[in-house]
Amino acid sequence: MTLHEPAVMPTYGRFPLTLVRGAGTRVWDDSGREFLDMAGALGVTAIGHSHPAWVEAITTQAATLDMVSNLYATEPQARLADRLAALLPIPDAQVFFANSGAEANEAAIKLARKHGLATGRPTIVALEGSFHGRTVAALAATGQPAKREPFEPLVDWFRFVPPGDLGALDASLTPDVGAVFLEPVMGEGGVLPLSDDYLRGVRAACDDRGAMLIADEVQSGMGRCGDWLAISRSGVVPDVVTLAKALGGGLPIGALVTSADLAFGPGEHASTFGGGPIVCAGALAVLDVVETEGLLARADAIGGLLSRTVRDAADDALVTDLRGRGCLWGIQLDRPVAHDVALAMLEAGVLVSIAGSDVVRMSPPLVATDDDILHAVATFVAALHRVAQTQGSPV
Repeated sequence: MTLHEPAVMPTYGRFPLTLVRGAGTRVWDDSGREFLDMAGALGVTAIGHSHPAWVEAITTQAATLDMVSNLYATEPQARLADRLAALLPIPDAQVFFANSGAEANEAAIKLARKHGLATGRPTIVALEGSFHGRTVAALAATGQPAKREPFEPLVDWFRFVPPGDLGALDASLTPDVGAVFLEPVMGEGGVLPLSDDYLRGVRAACDDRGAMLIADEVQSGMGRCGDWLAISRSGVVPDVVTLAKALGGGLPIGALVTSADLAFGPGEHASTFGGGPIVCAGALAVLDVVETEGLLARADAIGGLLSRTVRDAADDALVTDLRGRGCLWGIQLDRPVAHDVALAMLEAGVLVSIAGSDVVRMSPPLVATDDDILHAVATFVAALHRVAQTQGSPV
């Protein structure tokens, strides 16, 4: 069983496991048992656990300069902003650093409101089923009523449309709309990649109506889907991008990236801890590892192997859909037993997460080997059959 935590607020539905160590694609619990980590800290550990280059970067920085606040410039922050501006397709890019994906999304919403209020277009269109975070405005932008309702009324800045429906999107872009806010791959909404045609259509509609396009790449970005941004696979360049998760390699960092003409000005936004020297050193190491080890191409190779193997091995009666890109996949089940399957896989030594009651999510590190993927899929298939048999279902 997991560690007893009487002083920790019970906000998380924890799996019965206490982890104490990680290296590469493996983690170990407090009894010394080894697990293959295909949950990837919900998309954080793109370069694996405790990569030597990342460890060296953050320990060296911690011994050099730990924190000075944003009243002063630091070299790691300036270097990271330069790297992101060079890597991402946004022209004349500038970066605001936060501490999480939710904070980055709050900044993007605030930026959209700044420009929208100035032009009489304060409404933001978001997608049903989306997830943008748990803070107040990010939660209001989340297209999952069950997550919003306990805290309503929230801010009324958002209008929701179904994903993939260009007609509904076009109809929603009334003269009061200043921005469209979407995840190119809807991670918590069941791992639903938006089609290239849809993303291109959204870009065209935004251009036609003068609305900005905001891409939430918190879970899908920084190489996880085979490119620095998942939306880049469609050829679309957003006006605003939010990043987090994989960017820090395990340290808390978020980023808002946009063009200089849209960026915040003096005093319009701030963060005490945002872009501190240690987290920026870690993020720079992540970018170095992804580039030097060829992990963008490796993410595509992992995705191809995982999807082929699941399709070949899984029972079509139990797996009804398989969705994803690169190292982010959702396996749709024919019934709401994703948590049971994840528990059965844990018992067999493989960690996964879920993205809804009927979707098992795999987000392996980009350094996973072919043997890791084959083992994970075999464990998934065995766990799925075990759960189905327990329920008395035919297999």
